[in-house]
Amino acid sequence: WLISCLTSKNILARRFPAPFPMMKISVTITNGVCRTRKSHRTRSGPGPAGQGRQDAGAPAASRDRKAGAEMARIDLDGLQGCRRCPRLAAFVGQLQPSRGRRQDDYHNAPVNGFGDLEARVCLVGLAPGAHGANRTGRPFTGDGAGLFMYPLLHQAGFANQPDAVAEDDGLELLDLYITNAVKCLPPENRPNADEFANCRHYLVKELDVLHNLRVIISLGHGAHNSLLRLFQAEGLVDRLSDVPFGHARVHKLMDGLSLVGCYHTSRYNVQTGRINEKMFLDLLKQVKTLARGENG
Repeated sequence: WLISCLTSKNILARRFPAPFPMMKISVTITNGVCRTRKSHRTRSGPGPAGQGRQDAGAPAASRDRKAGAEMARIDLDGLQGCRRCPRLAAFVGQLQPSRGRRQDDYHNAPVNGFGDLEARVCLVGLAPGAHGANRTGRPFTGDGAGLFMYPLLHQAGFANQPDAVAEDDGLELLDLYITNAVKCLPPENRPNADEFANCRHYLVKELDVLHNLRVIISLGHGAHNSLLRLFQAEGLVDRLSDVPFGHARVHKLMDGLSLVGCYHTSRYNVQTGRINEKMFLDLLKQVKTLARGENG
């Protein structure tokens, strides 16, 4: 029996347990909240810093991600009552509901990430959509970006179903955690520098808790730049210009993490052909290769 407690640690930290078959009971304590998960499987810990799980290269059939997935939201202390960005707090209170909906139908509050806490992959977007995540309370749920994204995530094996319409729709992410760089809806979908900075510690906490993380997808230029500033503060990037954004462009960070750029899946980008299904699926295939520890 192994009881492992996950507490806050620096993003650079890596654990070095020896591989052995076991029944595992994981106890996660975050901000005083305790969660447990039990699973039967052979688990190998990470090797040298940044290499992630040593069993990552095993065939998918030998790693039952669905059976072992722990779907959760990472507890972010102070997020739901956060008013650090007056412009965002004022804007969300003035937002007019879409046709046929009422104000009560909207979440109208900071939106936390969600997914598999054992994930090797984290997708980071810019901010909640006005009538998507800001309404449903879950990233990319109920808007055009999600309508494009989730069926392809399902096709690639990162989700248990193609539909994402509400928090209680049964969607589960597999080996993937999804969040945004900014947790509140910004006017014209454009957070300013202060708003990125105010939210950055929440993103640090999320990446910190994802202890198997190997690949980060930056969805769009804004999310990419926010991540770079975070990594610069952590000592993983020297100059931002050394890590330019580009679709399917891979950057290896100093701790072994891979940062992969991806054009945003917004309705505008899809309609103008900036991104299409093949481009996104090819990128997801590349990400899976990187998550297994192979060259992408």
